[in-house]
Amino acid sequence: MYALRPDYSILFVVFVNIVRNKRGITLYAKTIAVANQKGGVGKTTTALNLAAVLSAKRKKVLLVDSDPQGNASSGVGVFDTDGGANIYTCYTDEGQAKNCVQKTRLKNLSVLPSSIDLVGVEVELISQENREKKLKAVLRSLKEEFDFIIIDCPPSLGILTLNSLTAADSILIPLQCEYFALEGLAQLISTIRRVKKTLNRELYIEGLLLTMYDGRNKLTHSVAEEVKNHFGDQVYKTVIPRNVRLSESPSHGQTIIEYDKSSSGAKAYIKLGTEFLQRLKREM
Repeated sequence: MYALRPDYSILFVVFVNIVRNKRGITLYAKTIAVANQKGGVGKTTTALNLAAVLSAKRKKVLLVDSDPQGNASSGVGVFDTDGGANIYTCYTDEGQAKNCVQKTRLKNLSVLPSSIDLVGVEVELISQENREKKLKAVLRSLKEEFDFIIIDCPPSLGILTLNSLTAADSILIPLQCEYFALEGLAQLISTIRRVKKTLNRELYIEGLLLTMYDGRNKLTHSVAEEVKNHFGDQVYKTVIPRNVRLSESPSHGQTIIEYDKSSSGAKAYIKLGTEFLQRLKREM
C-alpha cells in the first residue's frame, strides 16, 4: 500500500556522480535528505549522528540544517547563527554558500547552519520562479568539497522540505516504533512521487530507519514487523534504540559519539553508518 520502490528504468544515483573536466575526474557529493513530516521521530538525531559517524569513517561530510528550529546546528556545537552566516543567507544569495559553511569539532564534519529567519522563506519565495530549486543551486557550489551532504528537513511538507527533496539524490525516512508510525507516511510517499515526476526524476528512497526501538515492548515488535512487511529490504537492519544518552547529547552541543561512544545509541549509529556504506557499495 505504502511502498515506493526506486524506478529501475532510471539509473540509480550512486555513491558519487562523476564528470570529466580539463583536470581529470571530479567527484560530487551524494546528497541525502533525512525527512519525515511527523515531529519527534528521531529525524534530527539521525541526521547529525549519521553525519558524525561518516566523518569518523574519514568521509568529508556537510550537515545542512534546513529546519528553522536549528537543532542540528546546536547539536554539533553551533549555537549563534543570527549574524548572517547561515542557510537563510544562502536562500537570499546562493553565491554566499561557501562563506556560510562552518567547521565543527569533528575533523571531517562541516555544517551549513540554520536560522530562525527560515520561517519566512516560504512567504518570500512564493512569487519566485523555480522556488523549489533554490537549495539545489546553493549546494551546487559545495558538492566538489564533500563526499556526503546530509540535509536535516523540518517536520513538514512545505517549501523547505520540497527544496531539500529537489536537491537530494535520495531520502532517508526515520520511523518511530510506535502505534502511529505509518500515520502520514502515505502523504510523504505521495510528495516524493510528485517531486520525482516534476522536480527530481532521480530521487529515490535510501531507506527507512526504525527509531526509538524498545525490544521489551510487544507494540514495538508489531510496528517493526508491519513496516518490514510494507517496505521489505528498504528497511535498515540496524534499529535505533530508546536511549537516554541520545536525548542528552544535543543539550551539550555534542553528537553521540562525542558524548558517550560506549552508549547503546552510539553503537547503533556506528552500526548504521557501516550498513549505510555497505548498501552504497552494493548499488555501485
